Amino acid sequence: MSTTATARHGQKLADMLMKIAALAAIVLSAFQIWQGMTAELAAPVFRPVHLSWILVLVFLTKPLIKESHSFPLYLAARCVDFALSAATIWATWHIIQFDYDDISFLLDGLKGPDQLAGLITIVALLEATRRSVGMVMVVIAAVFITYALFGDALPSGIASKGFELEELIRFHIFSTNGVYGAPLAIAAGVVFIFVLFGAFLQVTGAGQFFIDIAFAVAGKYRGGPAKASVIASAALGSISGSAIANTVTTGSLTIPMMKKLGYKPEQAAGIEAAASTGGQIMPPVMGAGAFVMAQFTGIPYSEILLVSIAPAILYFACTLLYVHLMACKLGLEGMDVKAGVREVLKNGWHFLAPLILVTALLMMSYSPELVGIAGCVAVLVSALCRKSSRVSLRQVLEGMKEGALMALPISVACATAGIVVGVVGQTGIGLQFTQFLLALSGGHLWSVLLLIGLAAVVLGMGLPVTAAYIVLSVMAVPALNDFGLPILTAHMIVFWLSQTSNVTPPIALAAFAGAGIANASPMRSAVQAFKLAQGFFLIPAMMAFSGLILGDGETLHFVIAIATTAALIIAFAGGIEGRLIHPLNKPFRLVLLALALIMLFMDDSVRLAALTAVIGVVIINSKVNQQKTEMSH
Repeated sequence: MSTTATARHGQKLADMLMKIAALAAIVLSAFQIWQGMTAELAAPVFRPVHLSWILVLVFLTKPLIKESHSFPLYLAARCVDFALSAATIWATWHIIQFDYDDISFLLDGLKGPDQLAGLITIVALLEATRRSVGMVMVVIAAVFITYALFGDALPSGIASKGFELEELIRFHIFSTNGVYGAPLAIAAGVVFIFVLFGAFLQVTGAGQFFIDIAFAVAGKYRGGPAKASVIASAALGSISGSAIANTVTTGSLTIPMMKKLGYKPEQAAGIEAAASTGGQIMPPVMGAGAFVMAQFTGIPYSEILLVSIAPAILYFACTLLYVHLMACKLGLEGMDVKAGVREVLKNGWHFLAPLILVTALLMMSYSPELVGIAGCVAVLVSALCRKSSRVSLRQVLEGMKEGALMALPISVACATAGIVVGVVGQTGIGLQFTQFLLALSGGHLWSVLLLIGLAAVVLGMGLPVTAAYIVLSVMAVPALNDFGLPILTAHMIVFWLSQTSNVTPPIALAAFAGAGIANASPMRSAVQAFKLAQGFFLIPAMMAFSGLILGDGETLHFVIAIATTAALIIAFAGGIEGRLIHPLNKPFRLVLLALALIMLFMDDSVRLAALTAVIGVVIINSKVNQQKTEMSH
């Protein structure tokens, strides 16, 4: 067979399998909507079915080798994929048939077929994780599994009981503590529905509307495209569930405009990455992690959404400030805006209705799954309001397909993270890790925060943000609780720090994605993104040392925390960039950095004094430069 014929046969087989995968993805979305509306299937059935469907889709869409290889080799690899899919389906069927009312398995252990089904599920999950998430997460899960099996052979300080393989499978597969635990429950339920919601926003044109409105609002001001990028990313990033996807989506439009206006390529990439990553902490949806937080803490999502508003606004204010200072230093102006806010709203106001509906229903504490489904319906209904936004059945099916495919890495990562969470609970290693953190920190809260931040960056190099948050929260939150931080504050700090890997060198995936669009150096783009995303480090610190997370009876403390955090951001940005309203000399820069440290670590009375000093520096900076201007004339 000629090389051309071989390639043609390989491509034909690949195309056929992608069509099968597309159909399976559409049916999966329909199944998820049905389950969300009816809750017909119990957790021991629904979660295995969902994961099995996800794994098969991964094997179909991410083959062992690509069709560019020789056809016999590609066909053999595809046979492996089919075998994995068949084995996964058989194992899942066996698992959902398991009789949990018969407690004999607790006394005598699992039977051979049960153990085989559990083992196949774990192996298939790890292989799907390798293909869709990366090898790092597989290694982390494998390390935890090894620890559970052979922990008794380790030194006493870190040793565990050491479990048999049968005990491990029973705990992680035939219970809701491991693979089918809380992380997968969230991914299979509310997260999938909201990813589908985001996909519908894209196919109906709502995503483009949010970009257009951002340009209409901010485009005419100094550094307009960059500021529009921040605003658009705040709106879209909350819904997309992925900082990288948001960077690519909005960045394909905003990065070329920023470069054209005069921003350096690495600055344009860094701005987009920092803004897109911030979308994950912006209400009302906040990616996937906030729903996991609600499950872990037992706190209603509406309350998490409410306390997240102020910190999120402060983060984007921080990013906008850096963008503005950059534009001033480069001498950039705004851009010509073709359509004003009124015109953009006139053509796309109906796209605001789904977001308003979703926010209102979440605040009213309705079931997040039902809220997500209502949002999906509202998007499609609102699209009918204008001829230009009406979608065909084909586009609706395309949205269902894309939504399911975007959910693949999320569900796989959460299921694998469930192994880590399960091992922590099964072995008690979490308590030992907490003691290790406390001992290494010397009893100082700031050093624990630094260690958690470093761990978040390291974990984030190989894990998706949600998985990194899950792994880090079960290990690090108890240490923060030991310092007296409330459970919600501790989780919020870990959640924010888990986002940092997208913008922190040496591996900053969102910045690297932006660099690809900007044709810039990935590492220089990561450095710029790190600088622009300082809020991810400053704001969690203020959560720990001030009342930035609103609590009962702490309104005044909360107001002071917001004001001083804003002043801290201004002082830090001025000190780093050497500019506020006008350029700053070195003494003033050092004063601002010192005031930032004071506001970070001192009590409210000292913070208020430092805030007053920052205001004074801003006024002096304005007056001195104004006098210089008058003298020059």
